[in-house]
Amino acid sequence: MNKELLRVAIKAAKSSSQLILANFNKPHVVKFKGQTDLVTNTDKQSEKIIVKEILSHFPDHGILAEESVYQEKDSKYLWIIDPLDGTTNFVHGYPSFGVSIACSFNHEIIVAVVLELPSYNIYTAIKNIGSYKNGKSIKVSKVNTLNNSLLVTGFGYNHDTNWEKNMKLFKHFTNITQGVRRLGAASVDLCHLASGVVDGFWEFDLKPWDISAGYLIVKEAGGFITKLDGTDFSIFDNQILATNKKIHNDIILNIDKQINL
Repeated sequence: MNKELLRVAIKAAKSSSQLILANFNKPHVVKFKGQTDLVTNTDKQSEKIIVKEILSHFPDHGILAEESVYQEKDSKYLWIIDPLDGTTNFVHGYPSFGVSIACSFNHEIIVAVVLELPSYNIYTAIKNIGSYKNGKSIKVSKVNTLNNSLLVTGFGYNHDTNWEKNMKLFKHFTNITQGVRRLGAASVDLCHLASGVVDGFWEFDLKPWDISAGYLIVKEAGGFITKLDGTDFSIFDNQILATNKKIHNDIILNIDKQINL
């Protein structure tokens, strides 16, 4: 069953990516959810393609998607969808965005797909089976010290207290590591962690659709995920710390010294 779920998720992601890539570097009709939180017709059309594909195979499954109302159904299965993660990058022609699709069963993520665009790298995971990039097994890095690590973070759209805290963390970790990157698509960031490109990722003010697929891909690649204070993580939390596990405790200690959570 999980393999069938994954097959449908991959097909849905690829179908929606055709629309997204066809509209890349074209003028966009942009609406603002907030001052800097953008949505385009492409987001909405991509979501329709994904939801239609999923429900054509699993009509009784529930849907939680970024651009539409939650479709609650009497099902143990829930699909969690970000039809275009990194919309701001997409609008500006910056090449870091993607499609994120996860499926949970009894509130546990069991299948995940992130299609990184425009590079077209396909990251997949099935619970207890492993994580893959373009069909090849991936694992997190073996870097075991902060000074040798490369980290990645992101910033929420609301320039509030959490935004200020993260600015402080960004400055601190830039000073004690090889660097901190900010690419603007959490699902892609998590996949870069899973494949060993970066060694740790943290962010505030995330939604379930931002991280559900990446969460499983990181876990199945051998990574470790908690909240920023080291306590248990849920996809419905608004913060995440994900690492290769080796530098996890050191990051928590540094966060604790820098900010009040």
